[in-house]
Amino acid sequence: MASEFFKSNVVTGLAAGIGATLLAPVLLPMLARIAKPLTKSVIKTGMTVYEKGRESFAELSETVDDLVAEAKVELEAEAPPAAAAGATAATAQASQQEPAPEPSPPPSAKPSEAGADDAKKGAPGTKGA
Repeated sequence: MASEFFKSNVVTGLAAGIGATLLAPVLLPMLARIAKPLTKSVIKTGMTVYEKGRESFAELSETVDDLVAEAKVELEAEAPPAAAAGATAATAQASQQEPAPEPSPPPSAKPSEAGADDAKKGAPGTKGA
């Protein structure tokens, strides 16, 4: 009957709880001495990994930026011959389609005559009125 009593989950759980309660004042300081340095070590390792990751990401970003800049330069180097040929063709077409601009007509009145006309009409600021 006693063996059946210890096989019960309730009694086993109760015994483990009482044992842990009695041993806690002895075990907790010992676990704290082990856990504190271990925790600090894990935190320091995490910080180191984070910094290395930032450096690696910055280098990767710089490499990608360099590749993009090189690709742009190559595209610009390839574009002028094609753009120049297109611009030459467009200029030739435009010159064939547009008539030559007509010269503008000469002014009808000389500046000295314009001042005299204003004086005759009684324009403000003139003596002829």
